[in-house]
Amino acid sequence: MGGRQVSAARRLLAEVLDGPLSEAERVAAARSVVVRLGSAERLSELVAELAAGEGDPAGNARLSYRHVLGFDKLLLLRDGSRHMLRAHVWHPGAGGAGAEDIHNHRCALASYVVRGRLAMELYAHEPGEADGPGRAREPGEAQEPGEAHAPRGGGIPAARYQESLAPGRTADWRLEPVGPARLRLAHAGRYAAGSDYALPAHTLHRAWCDTDAPTVTLFLETGGERRRHTDVFTAAGPRPRTVPKVPLGVPEYLAALGSLAELLRDA
Repeated sequence: MGGRQVSAARRLLAEVLDGPLSEAERVAAARSVVVRLGSAERLSELVAELAAGEGDPAGNARLSYRHVLGFDKLLLLRDGSRHMLRAHVWHPGAGGAGAEDIHNHRCALASYVVRGRLAMELYAHEPGEADGPGRAREPGEAQEPGEAHAPRGGGIPAARYQESLAPGRTADWRLEPVGPARLRLAHAGRYAAGSDYALPAHTLHRAWCDTDAPTVTLFLETGGERRRHTDVFTAAGPRPRTVPKVPLGVPEYLAALGSLAELLRDA
């Protein structure tokens, strides 16, 4: 079931992203999709249809929640685990326990800033002594589990965790300590309304609301093969082994979409 904009968005996701694509091609394709869907007028119509009950409200609500990184994560459309289109609503000063964490993702992503402004930093992992001189890592590429825990001097010190999802309907976050690490700031930027960016899955980054008013981004994760874990780096002290993920109920989800539609009308 779906209204005009819901159906059109589903067709666009399938036409542009289905089929064999290299990661570079998928990143570029995802970026083109969020740009096309992210205009305030088009996204406002899509959100209004979903707020009226189109699509799969119960299924979407189960995968919508306040993220540990400090923003509201509202699922709009999904195609199994291949494509997940979300609205992220970033509130000034609302960072959670992991708001400063540097992380990567399970698959390629693209984001379009619909209103407000987002600040983002990209990081490169500095290899530890046991990495040896043989292989230089690409910026943003994380170590594999079991590699060296002793970092070289220089860079930004951080504790590294491997994040995975617990089995079950809510899929709570599980954090397994890996050891100390060092990171290097590779890029810092601000993304105003109308800006977009896309990142391969391994790219280490962090982002936050950079204004005193809410920021809204349209966020797309895409890829048939999702990584089993992500990498999280923090300098903010020890993290709990399990972080609950509390999904929204259907009334909360529909109300959040209604509030989002109002924000978009004011964009």
